[in-house]
Amino acid sequence: MVVSPAELRRPALARRLRALREEQWPEAGITQGQLAQALGGTKPLSVSLISSWENADRPVAPPVRRLNAYALLFATRRSVNGASVRVLALDELTDDERRRHDELLEELLWLRDGREHAAEPELDVWRFPENEDVTIVCALLPEDLRQHLSYADPESADFTTLYTYADPDALIELFGHIRSVNPKNHVSFHTTDQLTPDDYTTHLVLLGGVDWNTVTRDVIERVDLPVEQVARNDDAPTSEPGGFLVQRESGSVLFPPQLDSKGHLLEDVAHFYRGVNPFNQKRTVTVCNGMYGRGTLGAVRALTDARFRDRNHEYLRERFGEAESFSIISRVPVVAGQGTTPDWTLEENRLHEWPEAE
Repeated sequence: MVVSPAELRRPALARRLRALREEQWPEAGITQGQLAQALGGTKPLSVSLISSWENADRPVAPPVRRLNAYALLFATRRSVNGASVRVLALDELTDDERRRHDELLEELLWLRDGREHAAEPELDVWRFPENEDVTIVCALLPEDLRQHLSYADPESADFTTLYTYADPDALIELFGHIRSVNPKNHVSFHTTDQLTPDDYTTHLVLLGGVDWNTVTRDVIERVDLPVEQVARNDDAPTSEPGGFLVQRESGSVLFPPQLDSKGHLLEDVAHFYRGVNPFNQKRTVTVCNGMYGRGTLGAVRALTDARFRDRNHEYLRERFGEAESFSIISRVPVVAGQGTTPDWTLEENRLHEWPEAE
């Protein structure tokens, strides 16, 4: 029987994983149970599974995403605090810790499969290949909403460019996050009227809906997606909140935001879409869109909020795997005037998913 080089290396991987747990910080005394809890997060792994990964006699190779979790955990002593063991997010690591993470992950991947750390092992929609430009696009705030703002008037001494942007909350949240996790990429933001032809062929991130953001409209029209945004009509005698219209074999279904009798927003609806950039097949397009600003911010924070991003990324990995394109429509409850971050692991928060589960 011919034994592959990877199979010859895997006993060494098992010994390395055990050494990390027992010898990296021997004073911490990390147990298999603590490691199972930390690596599993909201869904703790079994102790027997950890044991199988450390068994050099009958080695079982962990999946790549678990090796990435090992590398995150053992990249920093901050992962262990007393009896508490946790896996930090990549963007919580310092530069030195991130280098340690990359080195350790490369080592573990080589021991597992003989491959280098050439590509990201995890689906993380806000991490892009190095040296590829990322362009965030917002709508220009309509003139009738700018005309009484001195800060939005270029002739005013108080002029501030950001006051001319729609969805500034979502923009500030997302721009900082993308910059922090892509230090070797050029990341810029523009309103739709500022885009150049070259901007369209970068990784596009579109904030806001088809009513104001014309680029969102252009992209959605060019992709194969059974979701259509029905724009709000705030000028109607009774405000029409619109919603996201989904085409199904049985007919169409509208998912609208919820308002009370006084027009106060109780629950917005957020649409998150990731796919291939129709203007450049080698780049991506990501749409974060709500019927109101709090829905757009909710779509962004689903994958930037430190309390939810890891579990939501994990859900995307389990639900969509290697799919090039996918979409989620979710609820964004509004509490005391503020939108909350949607937890995609809760079924009641997910109104529609595409592609639909088989």
